[in-house]
Amino acid sequence: MSTDIVMPQLGESIAEGTVVKWLIPQGGSVEKDQPLLEVETEKVALEIPSPATGFLTEILVPEGTTVPVGTMLARLDTQPASGVVNRVGGVTVRPMEAGPGERHYSPAVRQLAKEHGLDLSAITGTGEGGRVTKHDLLEVIGKRESTGRSQEASTTTLSPPPASTHEETVPLSQMRKTIAERMVQSRHTAAHVATFFEADFTGIARFREGRTLTYLPFVISAVTRAITAHPLLNSSWREQGLVIKHDMHIGIAVALDDGLLVPVVRHADRKGLDQIAHEITDLAERARNKRLKPEEVQDGTFTITNHGGFGSLFSTPIINQPQTAILGVGSVQKRAVVVNDAIAIRPMCYLSLSFDHRVIDGATADRFMATVKQYLEENDWEKRL
Repeated sequence: MSTDIVMPQLGESIAEGTVVKWLIPQGGSVEKDQPLLEVETEKVALEIPSPATGFLTEILVPEGTTVPVGTMLARLDTQPASGVVNRVGGVTVRPMEAGPGERHYSPAVRQLAKEHGLDLSAITGTGEGGRVTKHDLLEVIGKRESTGRSQEASTTTLSPPPASTHEETVPLSQMRKTIAERMVQSRHTAAHVATFFEADFTGIARFREGRTLTYLPFVISAVTRAITAHPLLNSSWREQGLVIKHDMHIGIAVALDDGLLVPVVRHADRKGLDQIAHEITDLAERARNKRLKPEEVQDGTFTITNHGGFGSLFSTPIINQPQTAILGVGSVQKRAVVVNDAIAIRPMCYLSLSFDHRVIDGATADRFMATVKQYLEENDWEKRL
């Protein structure tokens, strides 16, 4: 019997995914729940397990191809059950395939073309079989805007520059393309402003002695308490008004070899230092091993990026839309500071807040940061465990 492997629905707002790598070759055997392929979307990269034991008889979508949710990716010869199987093993309806002579476009591509008045049939695609991808449309839109022309974008593909022995072109991964698009979109959407504070981590450093806690759980604890006092930092801009979120879902930026993911510590304000630390470690490890679930990177209301882990002191991170702000945490270093009119050596940390000036003003941002600083410099952390 045969089982069809389809591109799963990896989140409510996800319309397409990219096949990054087939972990089982065509014709190879696979056990149930063994990783079958790697898939990447704009929000998450993860491995898809095999729904059954069998042989991968046919791979229909090659590596590097982006296809809509529901597209059949491969066929698996199995025992006795068959049907179209999604990521969790449920049976779904077989997706409709394009008829002879038809060109297939993903929902995201159709929507983008509609927004910019583009004729998809007049665009040469670089995807599998000449398929028009979202990246193709963005290139056409960018060229049209840069030249100031309003006519239909040309279908001529530009010839690549002559090869040089002094340089090489590394193909962009789907994750890198998505990060680029989202960062540019954020800069065009929000009115970015940054403010900087410095915090004394002496109390935290003393409390950490003999414990395996990193600095990040303390920062998350201080941020959630400060948000309680300044709820506008946990909101989103909408044309009809500001949406203030009552849940505090704190996103934690995790650096990968080829990009960045932001898994979410849900209801972080309800959790102690130990539980937050455990969840951070678990989420970061599974993010790097492509084991995150789609829902674990969704619904974040405020983001923290710990760029200090690589020795960086200052940063002006870009806001993770549609959030209002993102906090950057620099490296904790011992510096000479003035304490009670005397020079002292203290573990100090620079904190940066990039915020959307449409939502809050500088005074609100600074009051929030002053509150974060106040909580970070307290000495009674025992009750926060």
